[in-house]
Amino acid sequence: MELKRIIDRVYWLLDRRRTLVTLSAYGGDSVYGEKIFNLDGKIYREWVPYRSKFAAAFYKGLNGVDIKDGYKVLYLGASSGTTVSHVSDIIGVNGQVYAVEIAEEMAVNLILLAERRKNIFPIVGDARKPENYPSIPKCDFLYQDVAQRDQTDIFIKNADLFLKSGKIGAFAVKTRSINVSLDPREVIRNEVKKLRSKFDVIREINIYPYQKDHSLLILRKK
Repeated sequence: MELKRIIDRVYWLLDRRRTLVTLSAYGGDSVYGEKIFNLDGKIYREWVPYRSKFAAAFYKGLNGVDIKDGYKVLYLGASSGTTVSHVSDIIGVNGQVYAVEIAEEMAVNLILLAERRKNIFPIVGDARKPENYPSIPKCDFLYQDVAQRDQTDIFIKNADLFLKSGKIGAFAVKTRSINVSLDPREVIRNEVKKLRSKFDVIREINIYPYQKDHSLLILRKK
């Protein structure tokens, strides 16, 4: 099997098919039932696109995004930590991911994950009110995957407070949560208009068939 690097610690595993993997920062434990590969003494974890919108974007052509070993990441909508665990791999043991989740029942698994992966810092809180987070530093990367109607406003508010100028945000837009009656393409156009005053829009990636009516926007803070 051959590995082809995409970005820091993220690879295509090339065999009979392409499999997206991250180089594990914390050994060979499976987090959510994903496959584990041991290659030349290093552990790689399959990054499943049907379980992660970020992974789906790589399968749909994302091939360069500024997230790397040692970065500080703010992650909004962490849920139980599936995608957070792969972000934890990418930033390595010297990085930090501040993972915000409002639902206490989901945050339980996130907190348990953080006990095994020491670069994850769970925050049980409301992403609409970032001013109430415990003290966190300015971050190098912002990732958002929340279902609220005002998700664009949430992204902007968090970026204003915590994302460094010139750094990248990845925004998983859930169009049906914003407006169920509009064509999803129209919803995306409307949200992009709101974002352009503060961000350069680098890419828009429709992640169908992995998720229906979802796009991942790659944005650079001005």
